[in-house]
Amino acid sequence: MDYRELFAQENKGVRERYHLIMERIASIETEETVEQPFLLYFKEAAKFILMIGRLYDLVESGSYKSQTLEELRQWNERLYGDILPDHYDKSYTNPAYGAKKLGEDMGPVLAYLFAELRGEIVFAMESRLTEITILNELFIEIYNLFEGEVPDIKKVKEAVYWFNSDYTDLTLAYRTREVLDPSLSFGKEIVMDSDLQDLRYLYFYGEYVSEEELKIAEFLNSLPEETIDSMAHTYTKGYQKGFEVMGRDLSKKRSVAVLFELGFERMVRRAVEDFREMGLEPIIFRAPVWSVNKSPNRKRGFHGTSPNRQYEYDHRYDSALYLKKAFTDRKLAVLKTSYEALRKEAADYAGPAVIETFGEEGFEPVNKPEAFCLSEKQEKLTIAYAGESTQVANQYIPGDETSFTIIAFPKPSIGDCFEEIFHETIRINTLDYEVYKKIQQAIIDRLDLADYVVITGKGENKTNLKVKLHTLRNPEKETNFENCVADVNIPLGEVFTSPVLSGTEGRLQVGSVYIGDYQFKNLNMEFRDGKILSYSCDNFEDPEAGKALIKQMILKNHETLPMGEFAIGTNTVAYAMAHRYGIVDKLPILIVEKMGPHFAVGDTCYSWSEDTALYNPDGKEIIARDNEISILRKEDLSKAYFNCHTDITIPYRELDEIYGVTAEGEKLPVIADGKFAAPGSEMLNEALLGCE
Repeated sequence: MDYRELFAQENKGVRERYHLIMERIASIETEETVEQPFLLYFKEAAKFILMIGRLYDLVESGSYKSQTLEELRQWNERLYGDILPDHYDKSYTNPAYGAKKLGEDMGPVLAYLFAELRGEIVFAMESRLTEITILNELFIEIYNLFEGEVPDIKKVKEAVYWFNSDYTDLTLAYRTREVLDPSLSFGKEIVMDSDLQDLRYLYFYGEYVSEEELKIAEFLNSLPEETIDSMAHTYTKGYQKGFEVMGRDLSKKRSVAVLFELGFERMVRRAVEDFREMGLEPIIFRAPVWSVNKSPNRKRGFHGTSPNRQYEYDHRYDSALYLKKAFTDRKLAVLKTSYEALRKEAADYAGPAVIETFGEEGFEPVNKPEAFCLSEKQEKLTIAYAGESTQVANQYIPGDETSFTIIAFPKPSIGDCFEEIFHETIRINTLDYEVYKKIQQAIIDRLDLADYVVITGKGENKTNLKVKLHTLRNPEKETNFENCVADVNIPLGEVFTSPVLSGTEGRLQVGSVYIGDYQFKNLNMEFRDGKILSYSCDNFEDPEAGKALIKQMILKNHETLPMGEFAIGTNTVAYAMAHRYGIVDKLPILIVEKMGPHFAVGDTCYSWSEDTALYNPDGKEIIARDNEISILRKEDLSKAYFNCHTDITIPYRELDEIYGVTAEGEKLPVIADGKFAAPGSEMLNEALLGCE
């Protein structure tokens, strides 16, 4: 069924409820039945909801898309203005302001409610009247609790809990369909049917539109067709190549998820055409809106520049308000039912193709005590649900039948040299596959002689790590390291392995590294038997606040994680570019991981597909697909996976040595004083000249 028909039917069934609840909300403007200061909050929220009602009417009538660029700008400003940095200090969505004005207990809960109401912006744009109606009914339910006297906080929390629990079969079920069903084509139609020279199209999504989106769209419109073709082909052919390298049959698949940021539609349109030629129908879905579907660590789906990263940080754990065992059990049951209903779509799904961006200034979050955070019990529930939900997904979308690809481009915020850096990035993304394949094989040949590898830093970098390698029983046919060229991770340039945990130990230190949107300063980790023993960073004066950030963003709330990957990046061209423009601290991990040795904590690179044989271009089988934890899947899946894999890179400038050590104690240099030393890898040093 076409998504318009789907929503038309749903809207017809809920329209009377919608009009009744909007009439009730409109009456709040003249009522005085709630005590101050809460009345002011409810009037402000009601004003926002009524604005959404006007937006919905414009969308339904078709007149929203006929507005001028300036009129659309004004709408976007009105819809997102209260959470922009200049206004956020006095926004009821700010838990700190809410606590100040409405009380330490009630303020953060009502801030959550207002933040959840903001999801109505995109529901109005997609004509999803059911979602608007149920949110407004929750609002009135809580408003009614305040009429007469201030209610017990428990009653308000109970209303929030039962709302999220009762409607999980809508919110979670739709999200599951949204990411698997190509017929839900709201975003795809904007990409494929809009006049991309007319930048009004950016406002048709309902996302916040900043100067970044307008500038990148305008820039892509200025590029010749052959440049757009090159960008799209590198991306889509990398996806196709990933299936070939992994020995997986792409011809059995029928859909691919295309994830991107607003402004890249011209490239995405060309990529959609490429994917269709492969027999894949793209799925283009939005980053999640409901708190029940959000991840605190990433946005999965199309989105614009964040209107305010502190706002998103403050609300990253809003689910703590209603998260309990009964709720996660309910979610898991709904998830299973949803996947069963989408069994065919899940079987057709080939995996995601991601376009990332970089260039924004680093974000240093403020930890507000008023913002919700997970209790220790809730952290365990979250981890357990992540593992169980991944098992459910893997039943319907086996990990050994799918693949992915990721590519990244700069945004205008990277600086005055944006256009030069953009073209340099295109060049880096299209480096010669065959040249690097040969060089990386030379590095692998040396590493395969080693029993373990030592990595040391220089100067202020005190890294001193020993990484234990698997034993090759048949060196003529087996290897420890994958020769990673340009397929799933673009640009090319790394060799990587899953270490043996026992015997992997020492200290990892990085002066500055980005993990997602967060810049970690002087990140330190100690490993013993391949697991994180302790950790710290210098982001905050209080060391405990730094540890809390690491636990949230790197350990994903686990008490410890194993080293799931050790890799050596070989893309010195990317490093030289970053050095030349002074943007090392603005590059995404996708590129940074190719610019030095990196270590991933969490699952191995082969999680959920360890039993699938994998071979390098030289024909040798990569045998380092398991470690002592992942192998536990044969006994108990719940003990084998952490459902995370986070890369941490040491740049060449902080690197002293990387060398293998044979069983007999012979030292085998791979990098010495920050330069490549393995025979056959010397060419990589040419790009490093002048980077000291």
